Amino acid sequence: MFHACPPILRPPRSCAGTAVHMTSPAPPSIIWPAPAGALLFPPRITLRAGCDKAQRRTMEKNAKLALADGTVFTGVAFGAEGEISGEVVFNTSMTGYQEILTDPSYNGQIVTMTYPLIGNYGVNRQDVESKGLSLRGFVVKELCREPSNFRSEQPLQDYLRENGIIGIEGVDTRALVRRIRVHGAMTGVLSTIDLDDASLIRKARSAPALVGQDLVREVMPEKAAGWNQGLDELVRHTTAPAACEPHNGGKQPHVVAVDYGMKWNITRHLSDMGCKVTVVPGTSTADEILAHNPDGVFLSNGPGDPEPLTYAVDAIKGVLGKKPVFGICLGHQLLGLALGGKTYKLKFGHRGGNQPVLNKRTKKVEITSQNHGFAVDADSLPKDVEITHINLNDNTVEGMRHTSMPAFSVQYHPEAAAGPHDSSYLFGEFRKMMGH
Repeated sequence: MFHACPPILRPPRSCAGTAVHMTSPAPPSIIWPAPAGALLFPPRITLRAGCDKAQRRTMEKNAKLALADGTVFTGVAFGAEGEISGEVVFNTSMTGYQEILTDPSYNGQIVTMTYPLIGNYGVNRQDVESKGLSLRGFVVKELCREPSNFRSEQPLQDYLRENGIIGIEGVDTRALVRRIRVHGAMTGVLSTIDLDDASLIRKARSAPALVGQDLVREVMPEKAAGWNQGLDELVRHTTAPAACEPHNGGKQPHVVAVDYGMKWNITRHLSDMGCKVTVVPGTSTADEILAHNPDGVFLSNGPGDPEPLTYAVDAIKGVLGKKPVFGICLGHQLLGLALGGKTYKLKFGHRGGNQPVLNKRTKKVEITSQNHGFAVDADSLPKDVEITHINLNDNTVEGMRHTSMPAFSVQYHPEAAAGPHDSSYLFGEFRKMMGH
């Protein structure tokens, strides 16, 4: 395991040499003293003075995370200072923390990372999924304050500070995640200014729950706009060709993407496969959507509970049967409501890049990236809606299609960012549905 502040390793006294810093303890297979002429470190590695933990502790500021069930976790603050409340959830991804931080679907939530070391490759200007950070707080076991990656532009703690997001490290994230897994996601308060346990617990218990809130209006765009940015070269060479190969023949399909808090990699995929993309606010009516004369309508991901979004459900009802429809995540749930189904809140949600999903039509298992706390109730769907995908962990609905109208959706994220590319073929299916 890599350490945020590497220990100083000194050779035995019998070996002449200079003390060096390593990013991890030497594995048992390394022979010491080293054979004559052997390199102690590979070339191109820059040795730094490292972190003086004792000195850093004098500069640390404490922070506390209190849950509504009365549990309090104490740690060290990083990023911004202040106090926030939100629903405490966890994500099982090992990488992709910058994409998680900039995913608008996390609006209203305090996100806990299960992987023990976060921040080791820093942040950059390319791996963003929206114009800002919408989550309420960030919880990690250990923060790497000195990232090492050729694409890194700044450390994670500076990025959070600049964007006003409170972080806490040093928390027993395994204990926190087990509590959420057993008792369910719950409201919590993260503070660097009030460290009184009783006070924080009272605030956590009085904080508003996620259910019933309309969080989409806080993250959607204000007006319609075009989109013309595709996938970069690195992504294009590592993504399934069926999803991102530009379609050069015939008419360019026009997709209206309804933005409820959309990740940018979705529109990058649509643009890269040859679509003209127009992004409209999540509050757009059916008439406003159809006024753009699209070949297809895309329903995006977004934060929170789908049931309060009656304006979105009404708009989808007005589009169904008139244009092909493809929904992802929140868009999937809204399509389910528009088709006559119901949704419900999951105990602790699906968040991570390793969720197994069975494609019932092909009998293949896809490893998917997911981020949602609500699901479509399978028993509530009408007979003309076919369930196409199920989650192999809990048998919840992961995909559906209408048997007579051109409409389908999935609960997960086929665009990845970050995550596997097993399901990127769905963008190609949408293009075929539009007749291109």
